[in-house]
Amino acid sequence: MKKTALTLALATGCLFGAVQASAMTKDEYKAEKDKISAQYKADKAQCDTLKDNAKDVCEKEAKGKENIAKAELEQSYKPSNSHAKKVAEAKADAAYDVAKEKCDDMSGDAKNACQSQAKADHEKAKADMKAMTAKK
Repeated sequence: MKKTALTLALATGCLFGAVQASAMTKDEYKAEKDKISAQYKADKAQCDTLKDNAKDVCEKEAKGKENIAKAELEQSYKPSNSHAKKVAEAKADAAYDVAKEKCDDMSGDAKNACQSQAKADHEKAKADMKAMTAKK
């Protein structure tokens, strides 16, 4: 009995310690948010060296990366099912935006097929998110 109580106490202490260790302060949150903004500006600046659609794709990738990072930061700061869903949405939307932009390099049937595939992938990701949230 004592061994079980001791094990339970240790497990509870470890769990409490893990929760405490993962808590993010408001200052850490703000610093991370500033870091994300700075990274976006640096990524966008790199896009300025490119031309035409390559530049557009680069900018979509940079914006998507920023949106995903912001959503993940919110999930880290205040974990919730709602924030977890927003992370999944940000990832799906970023992938869709980049895929659509890459389709612009094509023409005719190839472009139409590319856009259809991008839309289908996005719809599947949204359906997967709905299924994930329905299980909870």
